[in-house]
Amino acid sequence: MQQTASPPKPSSAQRSTRELDSAVIRFCGDSGDGMQLIGTQFTNVSAAFGNDVSTLPDFPAEIRAPVGTLAGVSGFQLHFSSKDIFTPGDQVDALVVMNPAALKTNVSDLKRGGILIVNEDEFDTSNLDKAAYDSNPLDDPQLNSKYDVHRVPMTRLTRDAVLGLVFWLYERDPAPTIQWLKDKFKKIPKFGDANLKAMQGGLTYGEATEAFAVTYRVARAKLPAGKYRKIMGNEATAWGLVAAAQRCGKKLFFSGYPITPASDILHELSMMKNFGVRTFHAEDEIAAMASVCGAAFAGEIAATASSGPGICLKGEAMGLGVMTELPMVIVDVQRGGPSTGLPTKTEQADLLLAMFGRNSDSPLPIVAASGPADCFDAVQEAVRLAVEFMTPVIFLSDGYIANGSEPWRIPKFADLPPIKVVHPTAATAPRAASTSHHGNGADVPQRYLPYFRNEKGARPWAIPGTPGLEHRIGGIEKAEGTGNIDYAPANHHKMVMTRMNKVANIANHIPLQEVEGPAKGKLLVLSWGGTCGAVRTAVQQAQAAGVSVAHAHLRYMNPFPRNLAALLKSYDKVLIPELNTGHLFLLVRAKFLVDAVGLNKIAGKPFLVHEIVDEINRLLEGK
Repeated sequence: MQQTASPPKPSSAQRSTRELDSAVIRFCGDSGDGMQLIGTQFTNVSAAFGNDVSTLPDFPAEIRAPVGTLAGVSGFQLHFSSKDIFTPGDQVDALVVMNPAALKTNVSDLKRGGILIVNEDEFDTSNLDKAAYDSNPLDDPQLNSKYDVHRVPMTRLTRDAVLGLVFWLYERDPAPTIQWLKDKFKKIPKFGDANLKAMQGGLTYGEATEAFAVTYRVARAKLPAGKYRKIMGNEATAWGLVAAAQRCGKKLFFSGYPITPASDILHELSMMKNFGVRTFHAEDEIAAMASVCGAAFAGEIAATASSGPGICLKGEAMGLGVMTELPMVIVDVQRGGPSTGLPTKTEQADLLLAMFGRNSDSPLPIVAASGPADCFDAVQEAVRLAVEFMTPVIFLSDGYIANGSEPWRIPKFADLPPIKVVHPTAATAPRAASTSHHGNGADVPQRYLPYFRNEKGARPWAIPGTPGLEHRIGGIEKAEGTGNIDYAPANHHKMVMTRMNKVANIANHIPLQEVEGPAKGKLLVLSWGGTCGAVRTAVQQAQAAGVSVAHAHLRYMNPFPRNLAALLKSYDKVLIPELNTGHLFLLVRAKFLVDAVGLNKIAGKPFLVHEIVDEINRLLEGK
């Protein structure tokens, strides 16, 4: 058979540079291959350059999953752009795989003609068997015709060279990573030097191999003026709690028990003692929640964080917070479930748990973040509501938000308005109307009323030990005003309704729901939580195609904004995409009698933009 000669490799002089608006890269390999670290460094470099970035880390739940297996693959996806972006991207432009298992589990997401960089050193018989390959896929003509395949001896070059190679391919300045390596290994410089040489080896390999006909350049994004840094959702939540405490003029007490994916909030706050933060690593979730109730009683800004299984354990003490009407914030970083479920994957399946997951009628305000950077602002809003209305507040995040990252414009603290906190004194505390007398005619001080309510329905927040403000507090039903134990049926009904109405009244003290797009029309897409970016992008794409569609994204899940009912009825159809079986869908249909349509995905992964676009088109076509 006559063989066709391979085309000549391009020289550096023949190589061209292609300008791109954006690019999506995914690094994947064994959970011990450093994919998260490599992805994070590439993100840092892109953010420092001035790109808009959005990331999606994806890793196994096991500390060290079986080497070379499909279940042990760890990945990190990065979308960087010269324009505003809201998701980590759908299809991947460049895929870096470290072994056969990484190839098998990820290649289907690589767009046709995309760059496939493969660590050919790991494609031996043993690793091919673990990935259930009958033969070496790198020798498959279909693979090589479908993608721009580059076989690189990464193990011999060392894995740090992978980062250098991709830096070179996308014309990234490695300076931030060079500084990071110097800082990380400043006590052992020879280790830092070895890593730097490895990364330089990747840069040199890209230039010398002549295997790449094109390099790529993504220009800086035109972001609003200000000082930016890359931030992850859990970082933003921690910093937001500290900022809120400072706005209150108080210290922050945070109690937690480690659980994926919420643990980093405790880790981050434990390093912030300089801001007066006190952290308590509790022995279990129950103790963590109970200690938060105690700290709130003592007058602190008190918070805890967990994920779904831990929120279940916190339920009883959360009920104590409801009954005592003390301000505190409970952070729920949602993950796939039930039970242990998918600890490192994302889901939105705790909304009904947040709404109803306590015994009896125990309504709580619920605030949900829309993305990593939004956690900073949204959790401060949760603190504001807790303090102003004297109630526990649930703050919802999720695994995608918590571990994802994006640029964050660093605010000036002076621009953040104070959160007013008033503790009664003997002179200002509400008192009983009547006055009794001793037999000798001396006046008896009027009794302090710990459950006297202001115009918002909130009771006073008295600091224990304040003279003249001695009072009883606890989980047993109490009488309005005095707080005395009262089992009377009429009183219990009254107090349940009082607590419920206080939460419902919050709707008068939060912003009206806004809409992006026409104020009325054929279709409204209603989203909440971490689906915001995908839904927003999908709606914008549909609008650009001339489709009559609008988008409303909810931050306040309980109570809903007071104009939501009228807004929903302004559209012929309402679509609610959720990473669950339809929690918001259920609430909207029940409360507003709107015949909404749900789009549900329960795969441990966020929505792809095209999934929502396809559903928008399907609904508007009447299918």
